[in-house]
Amino acid sequence: MFLASWIWGTAVILCCVSWLLLGRRRRRQGEPPLENGFLPYLGCALKFGANPLEFLKEKQKKHGHIFTCHVAGKYIHFLTDPFSYHALMRQGKHLDWKKFHFATSAKAFGHGSIDPAEGNTTENFHQTFIRTLQGNALDALIEAMMENLQYVMLQSRAPKLQSNTWVTEGLYTFCCQVMFESGFLTLFGKEFHSSNDKNLSSKQETERAHILNALENFKEFDKIFPALVAGLPIHLFKSAHSAREKLGEALLHKNLLKRDNLSELVTLRMFLNDTLSTFDDMEKAKTHVAVLWASQANTIPATFWTLFYLLKSPEAMRAATKEVQSVLESAEESISLDGKHISLNRKQLDNMPVLDSIIKEAMRLSSASMTFRVAKEDFTLHLENDFYNIRKDDIVALYPQLLHFDPEIYADPLTFKYDRFLNEKGEEKTDFYRNGRKLKYYYMPFGTGIAKCPGRLFAVHEIKQFLALIFSYFEIELVDSNVKCPSLDQSRAGLGILQPSNDIDFRYRLKCL
Repeated sequence: MFLASWIWGTAVILCCVSWLLLGRRRRRQGEPPLENGFLPYLGCALKFGANPLEFLKEKQKKHGHIFTCHVAGKYIHFLTDPFSYHALMRQGKHLDWKKFHFATSAKAFGHGSIDPAEGNTTENFHQTFIRTLQGNALDALIEAMMENLQYVMLQSRAPKLQSNTWVTEGLYTFCCQVMFESGFLTLFGKEFHSSNDKNLSSKQETERAHILNALENFKEFDKIFPALVAGLPIHLFKSAHSAREKLGEALLHKNLLKRDNLSELVTLRMFLNDTLSTFDDMEKAKTHVAVLWASQANTIPATFWTLFYLLKSPEAMRAATKEVQSVLESAEESISLDGKHISLNRKQLDNMPVLDSIIKEAMRLSSASMTFRVAKEDFTLHLENDFYNIRKDDIVALYPQLLHFDPEIYADPLTFKYDRFLNEKGEEKTDFYRNGRKLKYYYMPFGTGIAKCPGRLFAVHEIKQFLALIFSYFEIELVDSNVKCPSLDQSRAGLGILQPSNDIDFRYRLKCL
């Protein structure tokens, strides 16, 4: 027994020594400074994952505006100078933005490759999303979301709401349930029900139970999403794997065909799945799971942070409420609980610069997205004042949180300032500077360039609608007005808006209208 343990221990040591001597990458002439880390395969992954912002600040101070880190088997060149970001956008000939996203989607959601080059489908997914989430299609989404938010807030949750009675709940839990249920109904429609059905109320309750069950499956799957992106197989996570499969079953085409008012996005995706792909029924469903995740995973925490900062800032709350009231009055919309819903169109929602600024500031403080490009071949990356050699299959990345927390760009960067993105005229502010030079890139929670999130406009409108309705129908307050701001859950760094590390209790009740 002792001999066997000794042999295995010696073997492990020899493997590690061999990796240190032979497997570690060597920096070549003209390449950025290299950080290999000490762990085989993982490299710097553990240090990066513990606190990406501090890790990158430390390396930036040590190496300058570009450096390479070995992270979980990949070599990532981090570009930290915002004046060189445009260099990355210009390199379409040498850098591929799709490869990483296609591979990540297939790994995480369990469908076949959606890269047309792989032969499973000829659909251009990015164009599908732009066509169905922007332009005229956005108007229909906004209209449906406005209706569904009011249904969820006032009817679906009616048992909790009694006149003049406070309801206490976790703020993140509340945002999660309201935004998920409303968003699900907006994208995937409602089950067919006749308005004359005597059992309509009972059937609506059953449907709500199904959606809330989908929410629980979503949360279970979402918990291990960072591990899936890192390359771990989902079969290591039994409950999450089961949750993903249940979500897929709910979104099978045969089940979606039983629903009314499907969004143009889902209708078109079903058609293209059936006509342009060789996916089986479950793989098609899992592409819809990907759409569901993309529509919820960042919008929910962004909604939480926006409402939390408003509740912590009376000045911001007053300004936001005043703006919403002004827009409603201009639109001649009256607020009542008699079943007549508020209607705000896209143009009216766009005329809310204060809410825009508040949402931007909340997202600036909570966003930890990353922009990735994969090198198609060996090439030379030309920056503003330097150039560096990049190897094929290496990743060039931007980490905008470095930008968002830069005190030269944003004074007191850790402080919430609701009017940070407003100019002296109360309009959108677009002039931000670093070292006396105006920045083109200063706010990047949605990425940038051709890979910029196609659903970003809908996401911001959703949050505006949510806030406008909250202000209109409810009185809200924190249970503890002195509660500290929860820390950011760093486990999701690189994936978008970070979730709070803990929930915050708040209370709400219907206004006496």
